[in-house]
Amino acid sequence: MAIESEQQSQAEDFSAVELALATRNHGFPLESLRYDLTPIGLHYLLIHFDIPLVDASTWRLEIGGEVGRPLSLSLEELMNRPRTSVACTLECAGNGRARLSPRPLSQPWLEEAIGNAEWTGTPLASLLEEAEVGSDAVEVLFTGLDRGFQGDVEHLYERSLPLDEALRPEMLLAYEINGQPLPPQHGFPLRLIVPGWYGMSHVKWLDRITLITEPFEGYQQAKQYRTKLTEDDPGEPVTRIQPRSLLVPPGIPDFPERHRFLSPGPCLLEGRAWSGWAPITRVEVSVDGGESWQDAELGESTGDYGWRRWTYDWDAAPGEHELCSRATDGDGNTQPLRAAWNTGGYVNNAVQRVPVTVQP
Repeated sequence: MAIESEQQSQAEDFSAVELALATRNHGFPLESLRYDLTPIGLHYLLIHFDIPLVDASTWRLEIGGEVGRPLSLSLEELMNRPRTSVACTLECAGNGRARLSPRPLSQPWLEEAIGNAEWTGTPLASLLEEAEVGSDAVEVLFTGLDRGFQGDVEHLYERSLPLDEALRPEMLLAYEINGQPLPPQHGFPLRLIVPGWYGMSHVKWLDRITLITEPFEGYQQAKQYRTKLTEDDPGEPVTRIQPRSLLVPPGIPDFPERHRFLSPGPCLLEGRAWSGWAPITRVEVSVDGGESWQDAELGESTGDYGWRRWTYDWDAAPGEHELCSRATDGDGNTQPLRAAWNTGGYVNNAVQRVPVTVQP
């Protein structure tokens, strides 16, 4: 089959480096879109360096820099502070990277770098207020315990946020996911949750929080997670999640190509949609590869920052079809049919395409 030849050719193009990344990290099986909250083991996972081994009995979170009252808090002290939860859709900024051509060399995500979980912890804003943020502070720097080399630069994984963003009431220092303690791979004992932003901002294995008086220029901020057209191009920083809709693959798959097969007649298409800019207000579905579109029915959202379920009744006729869905949010942002290329393969929210065969 022509499809098999094309898929085989694409697979042969993947490098050993990409294969090593793909086996170390893992994606989200798209059939799991049926869950309101993603079971922990099905949530996508991306780890830049090694998973740190942390002794919770001696670990402490340090808060310092441009503050009037530095803080040093144990996990027990953090867990005794006011507690809150937020349901939040996380998505890797590189989701869809493997669909781009030429393909940037990094974790080769297709569409599966997502998850929607309930995170529990203590609000960040109250801790910053307690630390008495100085008048010269402009950003908040979050430092994790994971360390390694990237771009020939040895560094701890660090990211910063503008001060006004860090003070949002929904910003969370999380020690639980879906009612359970954070597992090591998800940032035990403490991680940052930044609702609405791509996953690179949700720093795991938090070690310290530093109020700084100048914009942070560390490697993961100044060199990575920017939509650059060339390596010399400074690009624009990646921030909030662009709207995306994904379809639960209907019918049954073959192995290993995952092509879908289903019977003719009534078929309920379903999926989830989300955006970091504003709530989802519309999802459209196409069964002819984007030639025509029909509105789907929207369900309830899982909180202000969680995904929204949608459904569409399709009368499946025998033959070959390409199913698509696209999301629009309350700010008017809509998924494109094709994504703009950049050197890191970031923010590729192009419409998903699911080929199916409806058998007579």
